[in-house]
Amino acid sequence: MIERYTRPAMGRIWTDDNKYRCWLQVESAASAVLAEDGVIPQSAAEAIASKASVSAARVQEIEAEVKHDVIAFTTTVAESLKKQGLDAESRWLHYGLTSNDIVDTAQALQIKEASALIREGLVSILDVLKRRALEFKHTPIIGRTHGIHAEPTTFGLKLLNWYAEMQRNLARFDSAAGEMRVGKLSGAVGTFGHLKPEHEERICARLGLKPALVATQVIQRDRHAAYISALAIIGGTLDKIAVEVRHLQRTEVREAQEYFSEKQKGSSAMPHKKNPITSEQISGLARVLRGNAQAAFENMPLWHERDISHSSVERVIFPDSTILVDYLLAKTTDLIDRLLVYPERMKKNLESTGGLIFSGQLLLDLSEAGMMREDAYRLVQGHAMRAWKEDLVFRDEVARDEKITALLSPERLARTFDYTRQLGNVDAIFKRVLGE
Repeated sequence: MIERYTRPAMGRIWTDDNKYRCWLQVESAASAVLAEDGVIPQSAAEAIASKASVSAARVQEIEAEVKHDVIAFTTTVAESLKKQGLDAESRWLHYGLTSNDIVDTAQALQIKEASALIREGLVSILDVLKRRALEFKHTPIIGRTHGIHAEPTTFGLKLLNWYAEMQRNLARFDSAAGEMRVGKLSGAVGTFGHLKPEHEERICARLGLKPALVATQVIQRDRHAAYISALAIIGGTLDKIAVEVRHLQRTEVREAQEYFSEKQKGSSAMPHKKNPITSEQISGLARVLRGNAQAAFENMPLWHERDISHSSVERVIFPDSTILVDYLLAKTTDLIDRLLVYPERMKKNLESTGGLIFSGQLLLDLSEAGMMREDAYRLVQGHAMRAWKEDLVFRDEVARDEKITALLSPERLARTFDYTRQLGNVDAIFKRVLGE
């Protein structure tokens, strides 16, 4: 991922230096366990743990010749031991292991690190969404279906809906991240041809991982697809939030807008512009996450016990997806935290159709007062369509209809057009979600 969208802590996880550090960590754990069982000398395990080192630049130099990154890595580590006179100890490095015993297990360590940062981001955005949902709990706003005014809701309920969805994202992510905390050291085709299952269990335990119960040369990629999908779904929620902010910031709506700093400029040509650039960026980068999810699905079917068609893909989608989710969570958290909200504009828009949005309530009130529902629907729709077409005040037109006033008194009709009546259950919805 380009530096523009990479936060430093997450970026460091996916550097070559950190990748090879994780590879060496797996090698060291494997050597320690094998030494405990007398498979390799204790001196070799101690040398690998305390004396071995790896240079990313040297790995790349050797890989340019041998065209195999793990061989380049083991050669580099062995060189570091030989330079210290530990030739005998170096020959026990990578004993009984195959490349993906190291690569897949070490990748799990990197993903574990990345997941911890992503989880922090999820918790942060949940905190902000909850705080702002409570802030605007009873702030009325027009609800829109198909982009058209429907019935009243509150801005707090919009935020609460996002909060509840993000809670589900957290649960999905925790599950997917948990499934990724597995290692495998079962050899070239997963049969433990050179190590034992108990060796794998103890090596993984040292690394804070669980062993894959069964594997080929690789950990099966359904886990990886689920993880990348969970990230894409998080991105989908952030995109959903961003799209709503983009709509609310439209000139014709102006119910909310992104924070615009004093020195910020919106357009090179039009000085008046305040564009929703953060929201548009969130929407754009979420598309990359969805594309990466498709690539993760394609990685699931591999030939027989292994091919490497997934390897090149994962070198891109795991760094890019985790980096992007980390970045987008921070961006969206800041967006919501500093979002400018205009309750008076919300109320003005809510009342802009002259009461048309209460047509459903009027239908129910007329039916309750004794009019047949079909007759009530035709009557109310007729007034609604005329008010819409001729730009009339629906509330006034209804109040002049004798068929309606014969059933609904002025007091009762006023109650029909009282939006607080339709928002009487807001507290109950918040209690269902927040348990408060």
